[in-house]
Amino acid sequence: MNPLRWSFRALMLGGAVLCFALIGFAIYSQLQWGLEPCPLCIFQRLAFAALGVVMLVAGLHAPRGSGARATYGLLAFAAAAVGVGIAGRHVWLQMHPPGFVTCGAPFAFMRETLDTPTLIKRVLTGSGDCGTIDWTFLGLSMPAWSLLWFVLLGAVALYAGLRSGRRGRSRN
Repeated sequence: MNPLRWSFRALMLGGAVLCFALIGFAIYSQLQWGLEPCPLCIFQRLAFAALGVVMLVAGLHAPRGSGARATYGLLAFAAAAVGVGIAGRHVWLQMHPPGFVTCGAPFAFMRETLDTPTLIKRVLTGSGDCGTIDWTFLGLSMPAWSLLWFVLLGAVALYAGLRSGRRGRSRN
């Protein structure tokens, strides 16, 4: 059962299920373990949701034409690239000394008091407790795991969207 031989539909639907499972784990860790998400964590969830929706639509549609498949693959890759940027910034903030990242207002307060462009700028500059590492698994923090999953899912999306067809085989 080689994943490189999976159909476009199987790769995209599998990626979508994985995205939604990762969001579910993040919500579970918040509600059951008390790990409050920082603003960058919330943006990573949004990036996983966007990636999952693109992959779900691509998997359900499963177009036969290579142009449509490439479009879906590139859209999913773009969503994954945004996630890589956010998670990469988060990991970078976590690698600095504790005093490097200033603690700002909670995300809910910023959402109510700031306009959208200012909110995005404030979040991406590391306000909040984005430098805190509350959870690790196999030595990696949750943002590091997110970064890894964004890279892998982006590669899967590109592979599924840009690979050439095989003769005599259906690619659904």
